[in-house]
Amino acid sequence: MSTTRPLSEILPPEMKELRVRPLFTLLLDVAPAINVGKTPGVDRRVGVITGGRFEGERLRGELFPGGGSDWQSIRPGDGAWMINVRIVLKTDDGAIIGMPYTGIRHGPQEVLDRIARGEVVKATDYYLRISASFETSSPKYGWLNSIISVGVGHRLPEGPIYQMFEIL
Repeated sequence: MSTTRPLSEILPPEMKELRVRPLFTLLLDVAPAINVGKTPGVDRRVGVITGGRFEGERLRGELFPGGGSDWQSIRPGDGAWMINVRIVLKTDDGAIIGMPYTGIRHGPQEVLDRIARGEVVKATDYYLRISASFETSSPKYGWLNSIISVGVGHRLPEGPIYQMFEIL
């Protein structure tokens, strides 16, 4: 049986704070979403990712054209958008990296409606966060296979932009 001391007392100091390091900025080009509609579970949309680019200190490059899609689910009740994406990155030196990520976008309905119409809103007017992992056979970028990253996002009229961070 575990002790009755408060867990905050037994948690090591190095576990009381999340440390991150900037990884890269990611900008996606997306085609208009395909509206599958209200399925038995959710309101489904599929966004085809047509391209994009990423830039950071340790890696940079572009997305394969047509190298991904975003299977979006709009939750009944609160209207939050659940994001489920798979993209393929190609670094400027030719390495191929798979990047699956999931996330959530939510906020006031009037802000979400403005985003859906392609209007500009402030990033602080709503919440868009993702968590990503990576797959690569590249020895140079093999370190990506062993990290989790998080992203703070914003939906621009041309597509989403994320600041990605490596969780240390």
